[in-house]
Amino acid sequence: MKIPSLAQLKKELSYLPEKELIEVILELSKFSRDNKSFLFFKLNEKDNPGLFVEMAQEDLANEFQNARADHYYYAKKSAQKIRRKMNKLLKLTKNKTDQIEVILFFCEQLKENGFLDHRHAVLDNIYQMQVKKAVKLIDGLHEDLQFDYEGRIEDLT
Repeated sequence: MKIPSLAQLKKELSYLPEKELIEVILELSKFSRDNKSFLFFKLNEKDNPGLFVEMAQEDLANEFQNARADHYYYAKKSAQKIRRKMNKLLKLTKNKTDQIEVILFFCEQLKENGFLDHRHAVLDNIYQMQVKKAVKLIDGLHEDLQFDYEGRIEDLT
C-alpha cells in the first residue's frame, strides 16, 4: 500500500464538505492521545496562549515528583523517561518561545531535584544537550527576547 503525499492529501481534503471534514478530524483524534492533544492545543491556543506551557510544566512537574533520584541508576532512567515525555510534548507546538520555556523548565527541575548531584555522564549529557537545544532556539529569536532568556541560561550553565 502506497501512502499518498501530503500535497495529495491536502488536495483531497479541500474537496470534502465541512461536515465530512469535521468527521475525518474527529476520527483522526480517536487514533492516538497525541492527535487528541494536538487538536486540543490547536483549538485553544488562540484563546489562551500560555495554556500549552502551563499544562506541559504541570505534566513534567508531576513526573519529577514521582521520579526517584536517590541512586544514579534510577535518576538516569527517570530523567530519560521525563525527557521522552517532554520531547513528545514539544511536538505539539511550533511556537519557539513555548518550546524554550518547557526545555528550560526541564533543565531547572533536573538541577533542583538533585539529578545532577550524581555526576553521572548520562545525566550530565541529557542536561547539556537540552541546554544546547534551548540556546539554539534562543539564537533564532528576536534580540529583545534573546536578552530575556540570557539570565536563565547563565543560571543553568
